[in-house]
Amino acid sequence: MLAGNLPATAATTVTSTIPVGSSPRDVAFTPDGSKAYVTNAESDTVSVIDVASGAAASTIPVAPFPIGVAVTPNGSKAYVTSTGSDTVSVIDVASGTVTSSISMGETPTAVAFTPDGSKAYVTSAGTYTLSVIDVALGTMTSAIPVGPLPNAVAFTPDGSTAYVTNGQDSNMVSVVDVGTSQMTSSIPVGSSPTGVAFTPDGSKAYVANNEGDTVSVIDVATRTVSSTIPVGWAPDSVAIAPDGLTAYVTNSGSNTVSVIDVVSGAVTSTITVGASPTSVAVAPNGSRVYVVNTASNTVSVITVDAAPVFTAATPPTKSNTRAAYSYTFAATGAPAPTFHVASGALPPGLTLDTTTGVLSGTPTKAGRFTFSVTATNGLSPDAVTDPITITVTKAKVR
Repeated sequence: MLAGNLPATAATTVTSTIPVGSSPRDVAFTPDGSKAYVTNAESDTVSVIDVASGAAASTIPVAPFPIGVAVTPNGSKAYVTSTGSDTVSVIDVASGTVTSSISMGETPTAVAFTPDGSKAYVTSAGTYTLSVIDVALGTMTSAIPVGPLPNAVAFTPDGSTAYVTNGQDSNMVSVVDVGTSQMTSSIPVGSSPTGVAFTPDGSKAYVANNEGDTVSVIDVATRTVSSTIPVGWAPDSVAIAPDGLTAYVTNSGSNTVSVIDVVSGAVTSTITVGASPTSVAVAPNGSRVYVVNTASNTVSVITVDAAPVFTAATPPTKSNTRAAYSYTFAATGAPAPTFHVASGALPPGLTLDTTTGVLSGTPTKAGRFTFSVTATNGLSPDAVTDPITITVTKAKVR
């Protein structure tokens, strides 16, 4: 066990702003977190953001008025809904080109993939249905009737159930059984629900209620609203961090993002972003949050500061006075942590690089040496290893 190895509550701030196309609407990361795709409704394009550089690296023309975007779980394709043509454009991620177009129901808006990547569900607001796409075939295979004006769709982590928000006066979430392709029930929520997202453990769903200025928290087991959280003006979308501890809600009317502590159910901070934020996505490693600002034609990048957590802290425990020794301590955290000897002493001849975490050198003295290493980045708590003992034996002279 690593002492102090529990993540602290994340601190968040906007660190940069990325210009994209006209009237951006949605954003999705690739599973490896290297790219983000942003739909630009009035440019009829998708901006591809290189996450490392924090800039739009390319622009892909798609069908008219693109709205929703999602990336397959294997990262090979991106699906883009276009309400101007009632189609889904299929983008090959490797080549950055549209390889096919799939006809949909009327007014396709949001799109989501099943966790196994075999199907995609597309909300069709004009027909009150979910269009089901067979990803291998690249065709729409069926349409599932749901509640009025379906907005967003999300799958439970096990892929068995889909939740669909139904806007305007219906004020409900349609529950769809993926196995039978049928709507099995509905859950009353707040006024004009828009965005929906599940916690990674599948126990809760968060629903943004646009005209209610609230988030409904649904207990998935009972399919009832367990709590209601006041947020900003006109919340549109919601995303949950990969660790399941934080939810981010865009408030398009107040140009802010509400940060919710999932455990306590309280808003812990409010972050000012661009004008009319309508979509939000969290990077797969949880280090960044991208917010689409429709009226600003930008993406706000929120950096999530997090206390260090060791991911590699078990160095070899035996060496000798003639053997070169090397081991790399590793820890997550933002800002990037530095490494230091917290207690005890290293074997003579070994040094710890504070930046890279590399413990290396050739031991010069035999004995047992016990020490611990800490990773620190200015956020509490520091991560500290358990005591580490390296036994150095005297090399035989040949």
